[in-house]
Amino acid sequence: MRWHGRRHFGGRQLQRINLLCVLVELHEILRVQKLGKNDGGYRGETIDVRAVLRTLISAAQQRGWSWESFHEENGFKWFALHRLPFRALHSVPRIYISAGIHGDEPAGPLAALRLVQENHWPGHVEIFLLPCLNPIGFTLNRRENARGIDLNRDYRDSKSAEVLAHIAWLGRQPKFDLYLCLHEDWESHGFYVYEQNPDQRPALAEKIIEAVQKVCPIDLSENIEGRAAKGGIVRPNIQPQERPDWPEAFYLITGKSRQGYTLEAPSDFPLITRVDALVSGVNAALAP
Repeated sequence: MRWHGRRHFGGRQLQRINLLCVLVELHEILRVQKLGKNDGGYRGETIDVRAVLRTLISAAQQRGWSWESFHEENGFKWFALHRLPFRALHSVPRIYISAGIHGDEPAGPLAALRLVQENHWPGHVEIFLLPCLNPIGFTLNRRENARGIDLNRDYRDSKSAEVLAHIAWLGRQPKFDLYLCLHEDWESHGFYVYEQNPDQRPALAEKIIEAVQKVCPIDLSENIEGRAAKGGIVRPNIQPQERPDWPEAFYLITGKSRQGYTLEAPSDFPLITRVDALVSGVNAALAP
């Protein structure tokens, strides 16, 4: 039967449509609920990091990126990818993005892969992308490297071969206008972001939170990791020279960039949600 060119649905059809809508809504709810898996550490999904990196390099080559290896160990290569701007301007913003420094935070390398595959980069920026700074850690599903060193605490008096090679590579690069470090936190109640902006440039943290909250809950705690927080944003007043154990972000803010953000996805949520959060955060930070 036709009603002025519109399709008429019977009772059973409407029931099926209503059920489908409920299932879709339920799926969306479940994908952003805490799983309750993490107990004393990360107990969630793992990844085949070799396959992820192979796919990422292939996708990057197809989209015109160049790449180099700056360290090799146990059959792994540490990759640095480089993308030149499509539009030449007098002043080209240089953006540094890193992921995978902790081997129990799989969303970072997967987000790097998604960003390369989707290829939604602004045309006027130059991108330096390091998709996995601790590949061996992912084979062990643990935070540290094979020798038990937390690489993200080794950027001052460095002992690990991986960080020494990374620092040497950084020394060959120009300074960056912005850095983004992609992380996860297995204890957090939602996504949050650290901002380092000592020169008080226009802040990007609010843009990042606004974008991420559409795909992932935000941690609204007033205290995150022992630091004051507001609306998922932590703006610590750090003094790097007073800390003996520098994370990568300390090294970057003291010598390579004057503005940067550490994006922390909540590890006790589904992996797809965490990847969505990191991808959304990066895209928001780079948007005009």
